[in-house]
Amino acid sequence: MQETTDYTVRNVKKALELLELLAESPEEITLPVLSASLGFSPNKIYRLLATLIERGLVERNRCSGAYRLGADTAALARKLLVSTNLTRPVSNDTPSATGGAELVGYAQPILEQLARTHDEAVYMTVIKDNEVLFLNMVDSLQPVKTEALTGRKFPFFTNAAGKVMKAVDSWDLLEKICKRDERKGKQPDLDQLAREMQQIRATGVAIDHGGLGDGVISVAVAVRDYAGMVVGAITMLGPSFRMLTERLEKEIIPSLREGAELLSERFGYARAEI
Repeated sequence: MQETTDYTVRNVKKALELLELLAESPEEITLPVLSASLGFSPNKIYRLLATLIERGLVERNRCSGAYRLGADTAALARKLLVSTNLTRPVSNDTPSATGGAELVGYAQPILEQLARTHDEAVYMTVIKDNEVLFLNMVDSLQPVKTEALTGRKFPFFTNAAGKVMKAVDSWDLLEKICKRDERKGKQPDLDQLAREMQQIRATGVAIDHGGLGDGVISVAVAVRDYAGMVVGAITMLGPSFRMLTERLEKEIIPSLREGAELLSERFGYARAEI
């Protein structure tokens, strides 16, 4: 009985490691690579993959045979918000703290409006354990667009959403986080990051070039609650040939600011009058 239990636990751990490996990879991964990376035989990895595919947590590319995260991981991410107090939204009628489900619900119509206006992918993003979690997304109708990131997590310093949400933290804390990630193979340029964060604090907007992939630009504005705490960020992604500087400054950033202000108001935030 003990042997069976140990075997089951080991399989569960490997399945979680498998999902984590797929989540961290920007590209699909083949079975041999997964087997070598996880130290499990190809047959055992294949059986784990078959189970995860059945549950919608993993998908297999029929042409290449490689694997990627499945669409149902996004549903798990949404359930995570419901079960944890990532936000404390309030309203004029019911000034009580609730779970994170409202963040997704309140954001959806705003994301839809932004996506319709600019025809680019728009996400609601939150910080979880110093990483950015990409939640619900409204996609563009463009023939050329960025890879869907729903349910994926990335180090905060690799994208605009993470930078704008972390801009309120002290530099000492951010430096410690970055140095800890360096030991995992991620090595941000701390001097450049310090300059970026200073500018983001001044403008309230973050723009990142290439952190989420070659030719991908992300731009984000923070969402705050009634206490002024950052609870998330509205984030737009697009290819660099469409996300031109003039378009960002004159069209996209003003819209993102307006959307973030509307969503922040739903959470009771009132910007101080100057």
